[in-house]
Amino acid sequence: MKLLRHIIALVIATIAMSAGVAQAQPMPEPTQPGKFAIKKVDFDHIKEVTSNPNNIYYYPKLMKAYNSNDTTLSIEAWRNFYYGYTFQEDYNPFRESVYSNVVEQLYYKQPLSRADCDSIEKYAEKSLNDNIFDMNQMNFFIYVLKEKKKYARAAVRQYRLDRLIAAIMSSGRGTKEEPWVVITPEHEYNIINFLGFVATEHETLDGGIDYIKVQPVAGKNTEGFYFDISRMMEIADLKFPDI
Repeated sequence: MKLLRHIIALVIATIAMSAGVAQAQPMPEPTQPGKFAIKKVDFDHIKEVTSNPNNIYYYPKLMKAYNSNDTTLSIEAWRNFYYGYTFQEDYNPFRESVYSNVVEQLYYKQPLSRADCDSIEKYAEKSLNDNIFDMNQMNFFIYVLKEKKKYARAAVRQYRLDRLIAAIMSSGRGTKEEPWVVITPEHEYNIINFLGFVATEHETLDGGIDYIKVQPVAGKNTEGFYFDISRMMEIADLKFPDI
């Protein structure tokens, strides 16, 4: 059963890798997420603070701040928001909105009409309302908002994306000793794309670790990156025992 679930994860990962190569037009250029300290993810502590109504990191408080576009949240708040989601009832590591395919099909059309842009904006927003951590949909949404010259809204969405990327990258260094911790397979590829690399091969190692090889980049000796997916697979075992 664990093997089948991981096969599902690998299928999702392969789709994500293919999508990254097949882009019809450039996605928004990522902005720098800022400097942050590397800190190991302590899920026990995150569960404690995000489930305590008296704590500043109580999950409903973080969700309210996120929805109100609060730009004062610390990187620690974003870390608790991202990793704390794994303790929420609706968390599904393989979650996919029914609207996501609609957006992708429209996005890869050439050229995009005004009606296409309107539809992408509509369905990308619906998709994100259903799956708030879908970074692919965030990118689509940012792109179309800029196309429609809605720069203020695009900036808000870009800020959210940058902070989520920063939260993930603050969990490690992408090395075997300090892998980045992610809560969904697609985020592995989102991070790789953000760093300017293209994934070429996916390998599952012992201990809930994924290793993703990347295409060589001039001036860099990076061969690949490591990701910790143990938390997502743990939840998959609990929520989908029959798969």
